[in-house]
Amino acid sequence: MKGSVLNGLIIHPIKPIFDDTSEILILGSFPSVKSREQAFFYGHPQNRFWKVLSAVLGRSEPKTVEEKTAFLLSSKIAVWDVIGSCDIVGSADSTIKNATPNDLSVILTRAPIRRIFVNGKTALKYYNALIADRIGLKAVYLPSTSPANARLSLPSLISAWKVISE
Repeated sequence: MKGSVLNGLIIHPIKPIFDDTSEILILGSFPSVKSREQAFFYGHPQNRFWKVLSAVLGRSEPKTVEEKTAFLLSSKIAVWDVIGSCDIVGSADSTIKNATPNDLSVILTRAPIRRIFVNGKTALKYYNALIADRIGLKAVYLPSTSPANARLSLPSLISAWKVISE
């Protein structure tokens, strides 16, 4: 599933992962082409999200969608994206235009979220522009796990992401 297209906008095709015990919310910007094809978060094989999160939490890296979902829920982590629809070329965050936010109240009214983190500068930019004032919660920036952020090594990412387990 690549996402519905409406008037040139790509509509976010993936439902948020959360339950009524989720305490941490991690927001990306918008799903990559690979993630949209797989209809699940962080689907690009070079994205280091699952490796980083596994290392930070001291758990085995999940491989299947079912394992990833169970991993997140058992860790009290919710995952979604800031942007609900946008124009985007491929997976390049730098090409995002006409962004509209996802409605985080879907999660925030049902889960006891105590901290929000954003995965990368684009997620932070759009969170601050589209969501922060509406919900009154500041997001903590984490360096992107995207393969486009190759300048940071896996150990550096793990070190920076340890803040989620504090």
